[in-house]
Amino acid sequence: MQTPRLPSIISNPNTPVRCSVIWLHGLGASNNDFAPLVPELGIQDELGIRFIFPQAPNMPVTINGGAVMPAWYDITEMDLMKRADNSGIVASSKTITDMINDEIATGIDPSKIVIAGFSQGGVIAIDAGIRFPKTLAGIMALSTYIPMRDTLPNAEQSGNGSIPIFYGHGDFDPVIPIEQAESSRRFLEESGYSVEWRCYPMEHSVCPKEIQDIKNWLTAILSE
Repeated sequence: MQTPRLPSIISNPNTPVRCSVIWLHGLGASNNDFAPLVPELGIQDELGIRFIFPQAPNMPVTINGGAVMPAWYDITEMDLMKRADNSGIVASSKTITDMINDEIATGIDPSKIVIAGFSQGGVIAIDAGIRFPKTLAGIMALSTYIPMRDTLPNAEQSGNGSIPIFYGHGDFDPVIPIEQAESSRRFLEESGYSVEWRCYPMEHSVCPKEIQDIKNWLTAILSE
């Protein structure tokens, strides 16, 4: 049975579509959070990028008193490495994998597809991107971490050791401390993946310098 597709904001270029960027928002947020960055990046028409911003389904989040909100998976406790609902991560990763396959079905080569995500969305972006059976153009991991380390395949197992990974994080992030992000980066590197690491003087957000670095990174990997 086909997985239901998520409602998405889709921004197409004024030029032929040659690349796709699927960008996932964070917990309790909206798929419109990052859509306004498209004109700021200023590369959509030049590179022929279709930006897709899916909306996470609403679900009760345990750590927030069971309040229903957009979420990629449940959070059950404060400990970052124990609180994630692994089955929820698997389910959301499968949904995003289906979205990647939808882009391939339109004629976009996997090597021209980027999976990006902020916070919870970054967890799913890393998981789906590394597990995808063909190497994508890249993974953009923003203000995030890796909870399912015992099940994430290393580079040899996944065959995706060459996938470019951009990892940006705030020095003063109170939600996901910088130490957790650095630990996740080391885990990726020790697993055989190449990470372009950037940290910024910010909290759990994005900043102008990070947007510029994202622009440069996307241009480099999608112009090839």
